[in-house]
Amino acid sequence: MRAGGAWTPACPVSLDDLRLVRLTFWGFDGRAHVGRLVVNRDAVAAIVAALHRLYDARFPIHRMVPVETYRANDERAMRADDTSAFNGRYVEGTTTWSQHAYGRAIDVDPMENPEVKDGRVYPRTAGRFVDRSLGLPGMITPGDVVVRAFAAVGWPWGGDWHSLKDYQHFSAMGT
Repeated sequence: MRAGGAWTPACPVSLDDLRLVRLTFWGFDGRAHVGRLVVNRDAVAAIVAALHRLYDARFPIHRMVPVETYRANDERAMRADDTSAFNGRYVEGTTTWSQHAYGRAIDVDPMENPEVKDGRVYPRTAGRFVDRSLGLPGMITPGDVVVRAFAAVGWPWGGDWHSLKDYQHFSAMGT
C-alpha cells in the first residue's frame, strides 16, 4: 500500500494496522466492478459484510478507490463520487482525528449523499441531492438497505445526526 498523502507518521494508526480490501460492487452502469478500500484491520469483517449486503441488493456505487488517488483531498474525492474509507485527516475545522483517520469509517456515494453542515453542502456540486425524497439511484435514505447493512455490523449512519447531516458517512464509533 502506498502512503500517497492519506497516511503520514502523525496518523493515529500505523500502516501495519491498515488493510487494502478488494470488493465487488454494482456500478451505476448495471455491471459488476472491483473496487479497493483501505480500512483498519479490525474493521475488515464489518466492511466486507456490509458491502456484501449492498452487492446482494444491487445497490449502485459509482467508484471505489483509495482516497490517495485524489492526494487525500476530500473535496476532490467527493466530486468524483468516490466511495472511500481511510483518510488520515482531522474532522474539518478541528484538531480531532476523524474516524476515517483510524480506518473505521466509510463514505458511500458522496455526490448522491452529501454532507450538509451550517447550510453548506459538501461536495459543493451536490446541492440537488440534499432533497432526500428524490429517491435517485445511489441515494441513501432512512431505513434503506444501506442503513440496515451498516446497522447490522454496528456502524451508525451520519444521516441520523442532529447537529449536521452526513448522508454518505458510516462509522464504527458513530462519529
